[in-house]
Amino acid sequence: MDTKTYNQIVSFIWSIADDCLRDVYVRGKYRDVILPMTVIRRLDAVLEPTKEAVLKMKEKLDEAGVINQTGALCSVTSQAFCNSSPFTLKDLKSRAKQQQLKADFIAYLDGFSPNVQGILEKFKFRNQIDTMVEADILGAVIEKFVSPTINLSVNPVLDDNGEVKIPALDNHTMGVIFEELIRKFNEENNEEAGEHFTPRDVVELMTDIAFLPVVDKITDGSYLIYDGACGTGGMLTIAEKRLQQLAEEYNKEISINLYGQEINPETYAITKADMLIKGEGLQAENIAYGSTLSNDGFPTKNFEFMLSNPPYGKNWKTDLERLGGKGDISDPRFNVSHNDEADFKIIPRSSDGQMLFLANKISKMKHDTEFGSRIVEVHNGSSLFTGDAGQGESNLRRYIIENDWLEAIIALPENMFYNTGIATFIWVVTNRKAMHRKGKTQLIDARSLKSPLRKNLGNKNCEFTSEIREQISNMLLTFEQTDHSKIFDNQEFGYHKVIIEKPLRLSVDLSKDNLESFAKVCEEQKDNEIMAVIHTLAEEFHYTRLSDYNLFLKELSKVANKLNVKLPAKRINLIKNNLAVVDENAEKVIKKVHKIGKVEVNSLYGLYEQNGNSVVEYEPDNSLRDTEQIPLLYDGDIEQFFKDEVLPFAPDAWIDESKTQIGYEINFAKYFYKPVQLRTLDEIKAEIYKLEIETEGLLEQIIGRRELC
Repeated sequence: MDTKTYNQIVSFIWSIADDCLRDVYVRGKYRDVILPMTVIRRLDAVLEPTKEAVLKMKEKLDEAGVINQTGALCSVTSQAFCNSSPFTLKDLKSRAKQQQLKADFIAYLDGFSPNVQGILEKFKFRNQIDTMVEADILGAVIEKFVSPTINLSVNPVLDDNGEVKIPALDNHTMGVIFEELIRKFNEENNEEAGEHFTPRDVVELMTDIAFLPVVDKITDGSYLIYDGACGTGGMLTIAEKRLQQLAEEYNKEISINLYGQEINPETYAITKADMLIKGEGLQAENIAYGSTLSNDGFPTKNFEFMLSNPPYGKNWKTDLERLGGKGDISDPRFNVSHNDEADFKIIPRSSDGQMLFLANKISKMKHDTEFGSRIVEVHNGSSLFTGDAGQGESNLRRYIIENDWLEAIIALPENMFYNTGIATFIWVVTNRKAMHRKGKTQLIDARSLKSPLRKNLGNKNCEFTSEIREQISNMLLTFEQTDHSKIFDNQEFGYHKVIIEKPLRLSVDLSKDNLESFAKVCEEQKDNEIMAVIHTLAEEFHYTRLSDYNLFLKELSKVANKLNVKLPAKRINLIKNNLAVVDENAEKVIKKVHKIGKVEVNSLYGLYEQNGNSVVEYEPDNSLRDTEQIPLLYDGDIEQFFKDEVLPFAPDAWIDESKTQIGYEINFAKYFYKPVQLRTLDEIKAEIYKLEIETEGLLEQIIGRRELC
């Protein structure tokens, strides 16, 4: 369908709302009527040609006393649904009395088969009937929807010569229309515009990426396609069509089963309706309702192909609480085993749950078949780098890359989507990499590969033509280094996050003024006993400043023993916090002393030899703590980096090995950065001369020639 027809349909449906609902509903509530009526009219248009035959069959079934008539009536309609009422929508537009119209309309709705009843329930449409009847607008709404100037059917309207008068409305285009209507309704109510509907050109690229690399491996048989954020179902239907087309080209006989899940009741109902309209009644049962994250609709299913455009930047705190809270999540999709870690958490922050949709799909990969699984999913840029080493986002990237499942990431142009202009990326994940891809990840920069639209569709101002889609797919298939395609070892994206410590250096001020202040603190803490110890020690050191805190503690212990005063940790901390100060010229504070031979000397990790008979660890100064990201591919690993980049500037530093973690991030801009070429001096001089010539005499023209005195 072309853009003109699409705009006509959107404008027509919106005009129904403005013409009929304006004085009855606030604009943000138009959706409560318009969306379900659009679906009802779409179903009605499919059933219209067989209505007479259905009524004849129903009459026979009634005479025979058959109670369950749905199957027989559906066989007459050749659809997965039917309507056994004596009415079509067109029949109802002529009702003069509102109460009769109400009764007939309810009978019409009641006539739909059970699978359609479930759709109507999700819309909560019956709640609107009384409001429309009381306002005397139900008939007007019906009359508008059955207008001969518009076609919401999957079949085209033909003229008397059999030529197409009004084109058919396929499922994906209907999804685009629904998305635009939902966006407009929400804007009127100052609500979020909903999730990002995926344009057809992007979906077609995604399906090519999913299928073309393995098209030669497709054999006769059954294939399962899954979308865990299926919206109005457009991605599933286009994927099915593309896979079927490729199978026919390769002379393969396949059956395709579609599975999806959707949390929004309206879009869920739309998906179910379109599945029924396609004649896929059984497939409609494979669309689950509810949150994919906290209520997985297919916990035991595995799929060959999984495609999605999940919501990004969306808070998932409610799902988090349903799963038990971040510390208690036991869902095996999000708690995995990796590198001998039985409880490797891949749970992101609660403010953005998009990566959980990827984790969900990874849990549904087939590992016991030669074909395996392929995942193609759209994300925004945060999935590439958000999360520090050891945090959920980084752990998920690590889990994918270290298992060698990341095949490629493709950067898309900005403004490719209807509801957002942000940068987006397609992740391609598979557990059956080709041999020449083993241990490698491909990055494809398609940001400049776009064709401008003549007219914007929301935020969307560009598209992928078939030629551009082929160009991007070929880059994936050929797997070669070019300006738009870079290939890296998997470890290129990994790093060690290392904590660098420096020793704490403390001096102790035992001056009389300082002791007076400390005495007040002890009085507040109701611990005057310790002052006797401090006064005795201060007198021994002549009320001076000690630059060796270790010596201070040693002498403090001696004096306390003499005076029979205990030194629990609380007292030591009281003294340390009030008498000791950080002093870069003081001696390092010793944390622990080990006997030589029991602990190996290793200054890299803070174990220093002392006097040839012991090994000491120093107390770290938290204010001097630093971190370093050391690439996994750094020549010589952590030790060499530390020697090259840290010790020359901080010779007393060491690494806290217990806090070293591995992280992964993918800095797309770094690999495709193109510096701006600076102009030469000759070019700059030439431009200055040109400006001088252009402005010669201009000043005189503006202010006039001054007379010399």
